[in-house]
Amino acid sequence: MKTETVSTRAGRRPKIGLALGSGSARGWAHIGILEALDEEGIRPDVVSGCSIGALVGASYVVGRLRDLKQWAEALTWYEIIGLVDVSFNSGGLISGSHIRSALTKLGIGGPIESYATRFVAIATDLSTGREVWLERGAIDEAVRASIALPGLLNPYPSEGGWLVDGGLVNPVPVSPCRAFGAEITIAVNLNGDLVGRRGAGWSVANDVATPTKEKLEALNRFAGELPDALREPIIRFVTRLLRPGPHAPGYFDVLTNSVNIMQDRITRSRLAAEPPDLLLLPRLAGFNLMDFTRAGEAAAEGRRCVRESLSAIRNLL
Repeated sequence: MKTETVSTRAGRRPKIGLALGSGSARGWAHIGILEALDEEGIRPDVVSGCSIGALVGASYVVGRLRDLKQWAEALTWYEIIGLVDVSFNSGGLISGSHIRSALTKLGIGGPIESYATRFVAIATDLSTGREVWLERGAIDEAVRASIALPGLLNPYPSEGGWLVDGGLVNPVPVSPCRAFGAEITIAVNLNGDLVGRRGAGWSVANDVATPTKEKLEALNRFAGELPDALREPIIRFVTRLLRPGPHAPGYFDVLTNSVNIMQDRITRSRLAAEPPDLLLLPRLAGFNLMDFTRAGEAAAEGRRCVRESLSAIRNLL
């Protein structure tokens, strides 16, 4: 394994920025990308992340990427459902307190400004639509705000307002890297091959979202821990969310493909205006929004993507 840091021919290493894009479960590919870059001695000075990119980027910045990888690769549907604390009155289906607890257990915490690598998480102000750069304060709170997917996870309170997923405004955040002094910016777009291809429609997402035996067993185990009065209503509610009707997409199908379409269009526009020096495009069309149990596969694709692009990366440096 290589451990030396890459330097230029002139002896001075350029300041490197890494922009980690949004993409829900596809974001586990960021783990493999960071590992592969690190093994080649390519270590970013600035990390900007949006949504799942903020989560993986934060784990790297605080030195807990390996812990996140081990946790993600061991995830089961029972554990995923255990992260769901159902909320019906706070702007989303999930309140997010269990997710915050998971971040704490993973060691993702402390002030952003206390870490050697510059970090910024991207969120969206729900009232104004303004892009918000979270570059100071608790890093776990920044991650929690950046991953607040509308309709699924409750908005996060901040300075009298509410923040939601940064993918609404800047899914692949190149601009913060440049703003914080990066001379070379490498960006990762997780959604580059998801829209416009055969198989990208709701019917494929439908196959992934339909409850399997494993998912239903996990749901039943989780429901068994609920109070009697809540057990049956929640089982019916979650099953309806997962199970589509015979001729129409289900809730998660609509959510998945709407997010894919929206982020694809926004990403194209932002990258045209703010192109990175190198864009990495892992092949993730086979991954659904909720495929969090496939971390090993996604990370492997991230590593493959870096290996394929290594000569281009080194030419930049």
